[in-house]
Amino acid sequence: MPTIRSSADLRNRYNEISSFCHDYSEPVFITKNGKGDLAVMSIEAYEQLMGRFELYGLIQEGLEDIAAGNTRPFAEAMSDIRRRRRK
Repeated sequence: MPTIRSSADLRNRYNEISSFCHDYSEPVFITKNGKGDLAVMSIEAYEQLMGRFELYGLIQEGLEDIAAGNTRPFAEAMSDIRRRRRK
């Protein structure tokens, strides 16, 4: 269940919200006038989330390459990698 706090709580209880975000690595949703306004999270959680997005993008590129037939045999790819490492 998401943690929801008011903008007044963010202003008045910043340290408490910050500690929660760091302790639980999940966002706190901030409301303004009773409606969703912001999502607040620790830098660590944000960087982890961005890393996942980057990984998902790379996986998608790989799947698109497979669908387009842009592949080669494993042995050939490993041979190229070994040859490059020796240079």
